[in-house]
Amino acid sequence: MVKSRIWSILPFRDHRRSFGIPNYLVGFLTIVTLVRMVAAAAIPMTEDEAYYRLWSHSIDFGYFDHPPMVAWWIAAGQTVFGDNPLGSRVLAVCATTLTSVLIYAIARECRLSFATASMAAIWYNATLLAGFGGQLIVPDGPSTLFWTLTLFSLLRARHTSSVWWLIAGVAAGLAVLSKYSALFIAPGCLLWLLSSAEGRRKLLSPWPWVCAACAVSIASTNVVWNATHHWVSFQKQFGRAAPDQLTLKHVAELIASQAVLLNPFLTPLAIAGLGIGLQNRLRALDGLWMLTAFTLPFATYLVIHSLHAGVQGHWPAPLYPGLSVLAAAAANGAGRWRVFCRRGLAPAGGVIAVVVLIHLMWPATDWLGRMDLTGQLRDWPRFARSIENIREETGAGWVGSLSFGQVALLENTRQVHAPVLQITERARYAFAQPPEPAAMAQPGLIVDLSRRVTEQDLSVCFGVVTPLGQIERGLPSTVPLALRSLGLGPRHYTYALFRVAGPKTDIVKDGCWEAKTLADSLRAKTKRAGAIFK
Repeated sequence: MVKSRIWSILPFRDHRRSFGIPNYLVGFLTIVTLVRMVAAAAIPMTEDEAYYRLWSHSIDFGYFDHPPMVAWWIAAGQTVFGDNPLGSRVLAVCATTLTSVLIYAIARECRLSFATASMAAIWYNATLLAGFGGQLIVPDGPSTLFWTLTLFSLLRARHTSSVWWLIAGVAAGLAVLSKYSALFIAPGCLLWLLSSAEGRRKLLSPWPWVCAACAVSIASTNVVWNATHHWVSFQKQFGRAAPDQLTLKHVAELIASQAVLLNPFLTPLAIAGLGIGLQNRLRALDGLWMLTAFTLPFATYLVIHSLHAGVQGHWPAPLYPGLSVLAAAAANGAGRWRVFCRRGLAPAGGVIAVVVLIHLMWPATDWLGRMDLTGQLRDWPRFARSIENIREETGAGWVGSLSFGQVALLENTRQVHAPVLQITERARYAFAQPPEPAAMAQPGLIVDLSRRVTEQDLSVCFGVVTPLGQIERGLPSTVPLALRSLGLGPRHYTYALFRVAGPKTDIVKDGCWEAKTLADSLRAKTKRAGAIFK
């Protein structure tokens, strides 16, 4: 088989086997990367991405919601490409490509053929989550890359006492600095090593413990940050694990969402691959068993979590590379269903990804009305200019909202020339410089979805609340008039406007945290609201 001379210089070669990447895989990844670069530049930023962009303006070792890696990546990308969607997302695009290369290398370490390893890398890009989300700058991107690098490094280290143990430890530490779910690397690694005599002998050597020490030392930077910030992100994230009312509804949601996001054609192959890995569990440091062992602890936690709360679709993202390799390993087995899945997987994933990316990039395709969640991304620059005009007309010195996402998206437009702040959850903004006291001494303009805030809600926090009517956000319809009557066309959102004065608390420092009536109202309304790419 012809292999690329360029890619053969990568450190994926040893005396036992070659990891040179076939030219057709290089071509595929090049095209896919270019497509993602175009999408990264053209698709408006989601509210989470816009919020992480705010973090990148104040680099630190932790933030309210997550560890710091996503902010570091945004800042690094903006240094080269500027403060724009492409600059924010460029490293996310590169990470998806590098993850694909590592998947190929992992498959070769598992003694799969060149063709099967290439298939695993292509299939990862055919998962719906990576297919149309691989250009988004969210914590799952760096977390998945460093998780996958950890897998590859451990596979390389299993037959050696070398620098690969150190690389695995560094990668695992960086994965934890990306997202706390990477902590499940540790039980996965222990399960893999303890399952065989050779693995247990490895635990008697210093290298696994050197690996662990590297990971802990890197991750500890975020622990220190939390210790000096009231453990805020630990409370935010680990608080989700607290059990609540048990229900099977979320288990069904988890299974259905992952069957779709993984790709309906890949899901049965991945399950079969997990079976192969389990069968190999007694083999000395087997590669397919390692991928299974690293999948089981995190997957088990997600199922347990779903017994009391919803699991967001992107949470299992770090498991997708391993599952892609396991699916490729199972694809050549007997059975017509395997042939059916193998033939349909890449075309189905590719077509769906292209359709979704075109829809995200091209507002003229917004025909689905209230079902179309992409409406949450549209028309923010014009909307922000309207808000700025109203602010000036009403003499407001600042603009407030109840949603961190709305605040971030308004800030991202650079159209509002006054402080924009969330009047709840002020702990989110410990990284930011507080607004000028002179601006906050003036009346404020509160803007939020009309279904989410009322005059009565705001009266808990402000002595004077004056309703100013409503304003809409949404693009003009290009749908034929006959179809508009059916509710088709771009989705529009209605916002309520209020001029407020006489705050009853320090809005900048404490927000409305002490206003229990408002907090309870928000909590109930937010559960019904939903959001895209959360």
